[in-house]
Amino acid sequence: MRALIALAALCVAGTAHAAPATDWRARADGLLADAVAVPSVDGKTGARPVAERLAREFLAAGFPAADVRVLPYKQTAALMVRLRAAQPKRGAVLLLGHMDVVDARPEDWSRDPFKLIAEGGHYYGRGTSDMKGGFVAQAIALLRLKAEGVKLDRDVILFATGDEESEGEGAAKIVGEWRPLHNAVIALNADGGGGSIDGAGRPLGFRLQTSEKTYASFTFTARNRGGHSSRPRADNAIYALAGALERLSAYRFAPMLNETVKAYLENSAPLRRPELAAAMRAFAKDPTDIKAADRIDADDGEIGMIRTTCVATLLGGGHAENALPQTATATVNCRIFPGVPAEQIRTELQAVAGKDVEVTKLNAFGDGTQPSPLTDEIVGAYTRAVRARHPGVAIIPEMTPGATDGGRLRANGIPTYGVDGLWRVDPDDMRAHGKDERILVEAFHADLDHWYDLIRNISGAPRR
Repeated sequence: MRALIALAALCVAGTAHAAPATDWRARADGLLADAVAVPSVDGKTGARPVAERLAREFLAAGFPAADVRVLPYKQTAALMVRLRAAQPKRGAVLLLGHMDVVDARPEDWSRDPFKLIAEGGHYYGRGTSDMKGGFVAQAIALLRLKAEGVKLDRDVILFATGDEESEGEGAAKIVGEWRPLHNAVIALNADGGGGSIDGAGRPLGFRLQTSEKTYASFTFTARNRGGHSSRPRADNAIYALAGALERLSAYRFAPMLNETVKAYLENSAPLRRPELAAAMRAFAKDPTDIKAADRIDADDGEIGMIRTTCVATLLGGGHAENALPQTATATVNCRIFPGVPAEQIRTELQAVAGKDVEVTKLNAFGDGTQPSPLTDEIVGAYTRAVRARHPGVAIIPEMTPGATDGGRLRANGIPTYGVDGLWRVDPDDMRAHGKDERILVEAFHADLDHWYDLIRNISGAPRR
């Protein structure tokens, strides 16, 4: 670990006077610092200043004005930049990311969250890992490809949205009104993928995200005629709701398996503790093995990988402290296994809640979306890019339990893959959305080369 930090520190210290390859690192450091300095939070500054800063960089690098678009919407903006192939032979590839971040309160942090701070081999700041570092790496790759005149066989389009962390309207526009602007046939998402390295510097595997769980929320509502609190009855809306939530807390949806999850379990097992590894192999071989499924779910790092999960997140009820409640409600958020319709989950939840509680669908996102296929093209391009820096490392297909803009594209017929190259030393040190968010400087700089190689690999110009 000390060697890694020392190397990272040398990388930072040497950017100003190093060779041209290091100049891209210095340029990336500056762009990342400018991006982190903008509190691009929903309802505050928004992402437009970040989009405009990046747009100036591309225009100064000689990109035609028609190929650099800042697209305002709501209180934010998206950025679209096209790098044109001289003679495109295939459909365009879209580089997907987002410029907005979850808010951070300075009083909660050990450092200013909206200032890029280099300390101990890390870059600290809101958005460093989720995901201003990722879209800066994509941007630097495009700038470098143009500067070097690399001949590609397809157009490459950077598309960064401004509200992934809130409503996701930008992603809806990418597959809707903005689709004629790009007409991409495949998308590479910087908001997914990545890897881990142990303390001795050994790679623990890099993830290739081909699917995400779909998202839906439901309302549990118990109703009652109410009355005076001095005359309590057995029928009570809050008690009815509490009983339904108690049953929900103990309920487990049926475990499921698809191509991505099977590959994830098989490739992850050699990197896990013996008991968990045995359960992963057993379930990958036999998806009816409930004991193995429950053992996988019992591990904090694997919760949600093989099942739909639903959990109560909001609660309300009653209207006065001296009255029997007439209504009691709870919001239940579900992350649904790919391919399962939200209505099927609502029906199952209604059976769990019982006759005294009504279950209604509040919203749904990506309903029934299937995983993007594990093609030789995408697996090969990602594997070569990763192994250029980490020879022989395991490539692990992954379904993520969370949601990104990629889910919207996947649901609308654009195969989308999470293929970032960022890595961390401690796999459990996940600080995105949390206090003191950070990335390793060395890992950020390696991600610049990763995206450069990945784009070349997927666009017919691999390095020899």
